[in-house]
This record gives sequence, C-alpha cells and structure tokens, in this order.
Amino acid sequence: MLSRRWSGMVVSLLVLSVVLAGCAKRPATTQASAPAPAGAAAGSAPSGTSSGAGAAGPVAQSGPSAGTQPSGPAAAAPASRPAPKEFTAIPDLRDINFDFDKYDVRPGDAKILDANAAWLKSNQGYLVLIEGHCDERGTNEYNLALGERRAKAAMNYLVSQGVPASRITIISYGEERPLCTEHSEGCWAKNRRDHFLVKPR
Repeated sequence: MLSRRWSGMVVSLLVLSVVLAGCAKRPATTQASAPAPAGAAAGSAPSGTSSGAGAAGPVAQSGPSAGTQPSGPAAAAPASRPAPKEFTAIPDLRDINFDFDKYDVRPGDAKILDANAAWLKSNQGYLVLIEGHCDERGTNEYNLALGERRAKAAMNYLVSQGVPASRITIISYGEERPLCTEHSEGCWAKNRRDHFLVKPR
C-alpha cells in the first residue's frame, strides 16, 4: 500500500517536472517591426518589399537630430521648427525620383540636388522641408520607413554640398500623397520622389 502511494507521488512529480520544463522552453513571442532597407550605403531596400505608406502617419525629423520619430506632422517637428504645412513649393527647387525599392540618389538626380543646393546657399534666409514619398506597393509601415530614408538621402547630399543641416527638416508621407493614382509602373515612378519646400526664416 505504502509503495503504491510512493509510486503515485513519484509519477506525479515526474509529470509536473515535464510540464514545467515544457513551459520554460517555450519561445518568447516577438513583434516584427517595419523592415529597414538593408545596406544603407547601397541605398537598397530588402527584396520582396516595395515603396509606399500607411496607418502610422507621416514621420518628420529635423536635420541635426534625425533620430526621433514623432507620430504626425504637427507633433513631429521640434518646438523650434515650423510645422510642415508652413512650407511652400517653389519652382526653383525640383523634385528627385528613385528606383523601385531604393533610396540612393541617382547620378541624374544628383545634378538636380546640386542645383537645389546652389539655390539654398544663395538664399540663406530660407528653411527647407524635404518630403519623402513612395509608390503604393508595400506595407504602410515599410513605406514610411523607406520615405524617410529617401528624405535623409537628399538631406545628406545637400549637407555634403554645404547646406547647413540646421536649415533642413525631413518628413515621410510614405504612399499617402501620390502625384499619380494609376496602377502602372510609369505612375509609380512619379510617386517615388523627394519633394522640396521652403519657408522664410
């Protein structure tokens, strides 16, 4: 009788230890964040994804401290910076475009940025806002991140040409503000762009 009780207790302890061991080895659940395009130097996004934006809303950052990601245009700009809606487009600053899933500045677009930089250096009384845009393909989160990288690429180029980073604010609209609404490659190519706006200081 006593040995039966001991046997029962031993079996119960073994079952309990197996259950506890199983729980302890269960993998933790992780949340996936928006994939960052691989190889910042190459300016390419990971394969299988594309340009475009969404639910999270635009992301704006100021030049020198482009590291935080506020949730909307008005809240995004630091207190010392004007809101994106205060900037206006001018014909002197031209847009640049990007290849699919890329954020590197193409040689032809570098010439446009050279002209934009020359204008900004000749007009020191203006701040500049760079909007990063994507086409409709890809998730909203991914396209917001890609638009931000496109805006940063232009900002870095302008800084390398002598435009102070303190004059530059960037914002990503992802796919939210397309120039063209047709579902074609020609239309998508127009939407993959950086748009430049200015505001007097």
